[in-house]
Amino acid sequence: MRRLRYGVAMSLDGFIAGPKGEYDWIVPDPAIDFAAIHAQFDTMLMGRRTYEVARTRRAQLEGSGQNWIVVSSTLKADECEGVTILSGDIVQAVAAFKEEPGKDIWLFGGGILFRSLLDAGLVDGVDLVVMPVMLGRGVPLLPEGRRQWLKLEKCKVLDSGILMLNYSVAEASAR
Repeated sequence: MRRLRYGVAMSLDGFIAGPKGEYDWIVPDPAIDFAAIHAQFDTMLMGRRTYEVARTRRAQLEGSGQNWIVVSSTLKADECEGVTILSGDIVQAVAAFKEEPGKDIWLFGGGILFRSLLDAGLVDGVDLVVMPVMLGRGVPLLPEGRRQWLKLEKCKVLDSGILMLNYSVAEASAR
């Protein structure tokens, strides 16, 4: 079964975007091997707002063989060439995607979609990049929900001060 992994950058004070959705504080670091990260996934799952930002950079990702799935009640399939639009039972659809053969699925961006899939028990891992900046306010990592235990699998500190943290989602029996 494929794993669903949430990948996101976060400020040290817990925000994934600034108060107006800005992400200019997420700075590139040459020590991060983006090609190796992308090679772990064949499917990218995101909400509409994340898609609006990501589609401007889609050309950089073309040829990677990744399928794009966007959760949206407003987008129409004919408006988004090469993208699968999910608007019905998201939990059931994502559970079905996880059962298909393939590489891991990258849940990319927004905290609201992450929270709903985490609470549904579908998220298997959290790949968190902590940027050495405090925004003071903005979009939080995730909205309120139920408690979830994680297990640290890997931690890497870059010379730039960026932390790369990989967690697995702990099963209820493992707590």
